[in-house]
Amino acid sequence: MSGFAGSTGSGTGYGKRQVNARGLAAVRLQAEALTARARRGAISVGAAARPRLDAVADALAPVTDTFSRFGLGVLATTVAAWVAGLMLSWMEVVIAAVLLTVVLLAAIAFVLGRFRYEVELDLAQRRVTVGDRAVGRLDVRNASGRMLLPSVMELPVGTGTAAFPVPRLRAGASHEEIFTIPTHRRSVISVGPVKSVRADPLSLLRREVTWTQEEELFVHPRIKNLAGSSTGFLKDLEGRVTNDLSNSDVSFHALRDYVPGDDRRHIHWKTTARTGQLMVRQFEETRRSHLAVLLSTRAEDYGHDDEFELAVSVCGSLGLQAIKEDRGVTVLVNEGSLRGDHRTRLLDDLSRIERKPARSKLVDLARVAGSTVSDASVIAFVVGSLVTPTELRAASARVPAGVTVMAMQCVPGASLSRHSIAELSVLTLGRLSDLPLALRKMSDA
Repeated sequence: MSGFAGSTGSGTGYGKRQVNARGLAAVRLQAEALTARARRGAISVGAAARPRLDAVADALAPVTDTFSRFGLGVLATTVAAWVAGLMLSWMEVVIAAVLLTVVLLAAIAFVLGRFRYEVELDLAQRRVTVGDRAVGRLDVRNASGRMLLPSVMELPVGTGTAAFPVPRLRAGASHEEIFTIPTHRRSVISVGPVKSVRADPLSLLRREVTWTQEEELFVHPRIKNLAGSSTGFLKDLEGRVTNDLSNSDVSFHALRDYVPGDDRRHIHWKTTARTGQLMVRQFEETRRSHLAVLLSTRAEDYGHDDEFELAVSVCGSLGLQAIKEDRGVTVLVNEGSLRGDHRTRLLDDLSRIERKPARSKLVDLARVAGSTVSDASVIAFVVGSLVTPTELRAASARVPAGVTVMAMQCVPGASLSRHSIAELSVLTLGRLSDLPLALRKMSDA
């Protein structure tokens, strides 16, 4: 009996624990439901209030855009001083509030008034080469019928801003400013828009009016004119001869027996008369020379910026020479392809590219070239000093058979040299001026 009673008591305790656990689980589920409901309510309230907040922000935009941070601080201090001084009857605070109010009113008087300018931003050249002088002109004319007070014209140039003071202008008078833009580095520089600025002496308020559109100044890389073929190897006029045979081309290969369906214009009548059997000409298929330049923009392939700038100049020199000779050219970088159909478009694209950390390596770029540039006759790798021979060999292995491959490793200050990695010829360039001689050596090899 006692043993049975003990077992019954332990079962009752287990049942109580089970009931308590179920109660806690139910409470937890109710709490989670209330939390989710509150969250949904907060989201719905926020979504409903967002249009009103946006409307208030749009209404206050003229004020917040005109007041500087310092000006907003002075405005808040003025309001607080008025409230505290009047509620506490604190005369010193009221006097401070009056002085701050006078200062704010004076600042407002400085920026009031309408501007009626005619502003012209003129860049003498929108495309220059690194190191060339880029000159611009800013002409400001008073288009109103009354005198305009002095102001300041601000001109954003790249990451900086140039300020030009405009004196008091009579009706119809104009003011001209000539400026130069540094072009020490290849880039695309944003110029403008021109803004007129009026501000008070304490810089509490600042009023801006935009007068022109933003323009772009392209600083092209340095380019070396190349004598002879851009590919260094191909000197044929009609195209590159292949091992594929064709019934109609310009490169004669041999004679063969006539087969019904052959073009009769290709019958070789002298041989036919001599042998008494119709003989036709057999041709070797030729393809137009096409250069593919693979420029690595992977930051890990270059030791410093000078290597990359030399590589960009080498790429541009090869591409422009191919365009000049009316050969096909394709320029591939890690981010995609550049426009190789016109010299200006190619140089514009070269002005924009930058070296960036990238997962794709040279071998991936070569794989893309092998699948997309099927008609390439020569592929040139243009890389930096940190690309290893193993990477160059792996990239050349991805090039389709029958395509001539060469690599140009850009190492500023190094002597011109040439070596081979398996069947890949590698040129080491230390200066852009070495490029014509390097291609001549490659052509003679």
